Amino acid sequence: MARGEHAEAHALDHVPQLADVLGVLTCGGGVLAAHACFLVDGGPEPGSRNSARPIPARVARASLPAGHRRGWPRHCGGRSIPGMRMARLWLCSLALAAGLAGLMQPVAGAGAGAPVLTLAVAGPIGPATALRLQRALQRAREQQAALLVLQLDTPGGLDVAMRDIIKSMLASPVPVAVFVAPQGARAASAGTFILYAAHVAAMAPATNLGAATPVAIGLPGGAPDKPPAAASAPDAMTAKRLNDAVAYIRGLAQLRGRNADWAERAVREAASLDARAALAQGVIEVMAADLPELLRRIDGRELQLGERRVRLATAQAPVQVLEPDWRDQLLATLSDPGVALALMTLGLYGLLFEFASPGFVLPGVVGGVSLLLGLYGLQMLPINHAGLALLLLGLGFMVAELFVPSFGVLGLGGLAAFAFGAAMLIDSGTPGLAIPWTLIALLCLSSAAFIFGVVGLALRARRRPQVGGAAALLGVRGELIEHDGDTGWARVNGTPWRVRGVAGLRPGQPVQVTGVDGLTLRVRAAEPGNDREEVR
Repeated sequence: MARGEHAEAHALDHVPQLADVLGVLTCGGGVLAAHACFLVDGGPEPGSRNSARPIPARVARASLPAGHRRGWPRHCGGRSIPGMRMARLWLCSLALAAGLAGLMQPVAGAGAGAPVLTLAVAGPIGPATALRLQRALQRAREQQAALLVLQLDTPGGLDVAMRDIIKSMLASPVPVAVFVAPQGARAASAGTFILYAAHVAAMAPATNLGAATPVAIGLPGGAPDKPPAAASAPDAMTAKRLNDAVAYIRGLAQLRGRNADWAERAVREAASLDARAALAQGVIEVMAADLPELLRRIDGRELQLGERRVRLATAQAPVQVLEPDWRDQLLATLSDPGVALALMTLGLYGLLFEFASPGFVLPGVVGGVSLLLGLYGLQMLPINHAGLALLLLGLGFMVAELFVPSFGVLGLGGLAAFAFGAAMLIDSGTPGLAIPWTLIALLCLSSAAFIFGVVGLALRARRRPQVGGAAALLGVRGELIEHDGDTGWARVNGTPWRVRGVAGLRPGQPVQVTGVDGLTLRVRAAEPGNDREEVR
């Protein structure tokens, strides 16, 4: 920071004190001006108890600036003339008004308190959480808030989102207090890093923090890796991830003057503390039951905000609660891994139905919108590319089952690939960010019911006799209309056909189709009890 910027920031810290001093000087100046008018007027009448020697007019005139000497009487003789008496009254009134304004100035400034903004975050830390906090910090800066209180209850979250939140807090011109509340809440994993980055760290009773060891990537529901201290031979990637997290949290602890040794233990050994132990070990500064108590306890506390120090005035400050708007709720819903996967699956099935049966329109519209929303939600999450490839491969196999007669082989393979791909899709072991097995099972069962339902209909249609073409005429009975030798005409399925092989038969006699030669049917005399019904 340049010297001019440092001086400006230092001057801004003393604006209230300068206002008080200016008010006193203004008031004092008004009183002195009134006293000067009193002396110039000649003081009290002679013989009074408080009589004083009047100031000669020439001395009073000489003491004025050159631009104001004009019109001043040269010889007053220590007495006021009628015009001077009116000027004296006007000047005294103006001076007293200025003095009263100077006295009231600091009082008005003390009554106009800056607001305190509160933001509640519950659940895993993700991209939607980072965007919401950034908007809250921007609003606090626009309103010139005295403090932003982040009420936190999280099991952890994504490393990228956590670092975005911390960078926004460190660059904020408004101090941020992280309050682990209500009672029973926790600030685990990524929440511990955010707590250490806050200007004020506070916890409610019966809350805890810690367990900040980076977890390895794996299937949802799997146990996290052991801490590297307990592992026999940690690989290079685990060591890099661990040392990076240790250096990061120690830097935050040193910046805020908190217990850096315990912070390192929280990362290396997954150590945890309750609220009382955290206060005793210097991890937090305040323990309060609720928000009003927190604001009373931190009132008057001085904080280092960049290159300047600020004093909090929160005891009587108005509190504004920042509720999530429709955009926050939409982003939080779309960034849920289960919702994103369900939307993407629904979108693919909707588009498939529209392509297979054009003209319905609604399945295509719903499928397109769902697919785009699902892809938007997935792009905010850490995606495992192998899981995504398996997911798409499984969907492709299930779609191919509808067009290729594999008798369920492609469908079964697609279901297996879809299940494994959905389980591996989210590249994070953070609780709350993995796709639940119940949702995966539900999607697989619904896909299996759809696929095998279609396969069953296809098999049933395959076993059904043909009702068209040459094969549909074999064995069908008809009636001979007329004949000329071995050829003639017969009515089969209500349609006259040219027939052959009717020598020796009489018109009106039943015949049965034995073969098809182009547009001529080979027939013979029908035998009772061993024929197919004629369809008329």
